[in-house]
Amino acid sequence: MREAGGGSGSAGVAEDWFVFRKSLHRGVVLSAGSFLVYEAHKLISGFAEVHASFKVEDVIEQADYLYGSGETEKLYRLLVQHKNSDDAELLWRLARSSRDLAQLGSTSAEEKKQLTYDSLEYAKKALEKNESNFAAHKWYGICLSDVGDYEGIKTKIGNAIIIKEHFQRAIELNPKDATTIHLIGIWCYSFAEMPWYQRKIAATLFATPPTSTFQEALRYFHMAEEADPNFYSKNLLFLGKTYLKLNNKKMALLWLSKAKEYPAQTEEDKQVQKEALELLNSI
Repeated sequence: MREAGGGSGSAGVAEDWFVFRKSLHRGVVLSAGSFLVYEAHKLISGFAEVHASFKVEDVIEQADYLYGSGETEKLYRLLVQHKNSDDAELLWRLARSSRDLAQLGSTSAEEKKQLTYDSLEYAKKALEKNESNFAAHKWYGICLSDVGDYEGIKTKIGNAIIIKEHFQRAIELNPKDATTIHLIGIWCYSFAEMPWYQRKIAATLFATPPTSTFQEALRYFHMAEEADPNFYSKNLLFLGKTYLKLNNKKMALLWLSKAKEYPAQTEEDKQVQKEALELLNSI
């Protein structure tokens, strides 16, 4: 999952959903202004290591460069060296990086599970270090949901309210973060279409089980689009899917077409295009 524009705290560049690829050449002139870019280039080339003496800000700059360049494995190797850090900005980035590495097709099932649990621990630690960090709340919610995939539907549903609370707290701290707004839309959509047997499980876990509607999901997807237009192919797809659920074929066609035509920069974008095309052909 790539992130929308907006950033976190003092390092706003971290939250980009889109992959910006830049070509750096060996003959980069080392000046005060280009030092960090040069260091990032050396790291990507495999010739640099992060030293303990580096300032947190320097590591974050390098991490954000690697994230924007789609260098998932190199980013993880950079950040995991700082897993014992007390800095929330480093820790939530490590949580995100661990999750991204877990999502790679080349990652084994055993490694994926370990990385999934690790990511939750890093996000939890980030929250402990700074409860006011919106990205820490967002990634804690995402990683807690991921762990639920290994612990069964009962645990996943049981964590649902906690997950939504963290997403809502993230929005309180950063109302313009389209990613988190979209995630609440996904939460609402999931509960709106929850099958009967899962509703029965929810009823055993909560005095008042969490519920939602497709209208509520639609509102959040539109809010995300207003915060950052065209920021994420999946938001376009879910706008189309939600309109289909509401039997509004005209608007469904509009948004599904946008999803199908969205420039594919990631594997997820390609999957979105495929699903959008299948839905368009079914209408």
